Amino acid sequence: MKTPIEQYVIDRVREKRNKEKMSQAALAANLDVSRGFIGDIENPNKRAKYNLNHINELAIIFNCPVWEFLPETALKKR
Repeated sequence: MKTPIEQYVIDRVREKRNKEKMSQAALAANLDVSRGFIGDIENPNKRAKYNLNHINELAIIFNCPVWEFLPETALKKR
């Protein structure tokens, strides 16, 4: 199970990816990871998630500040 903050980041990345009409495969190529890894991240039943290095690279890929992937305030645990 992913934590609320992990799911928040995943949701923001998916939103940006979809807005840019970027496939999971294209994002994977840009991040230098497998397409399956992106699929696992976006699957709520898998444990895969982005780390801080991924978030930094995502900000470069989407040409945006790193903070756009993070919530404005802390999220409580479920």
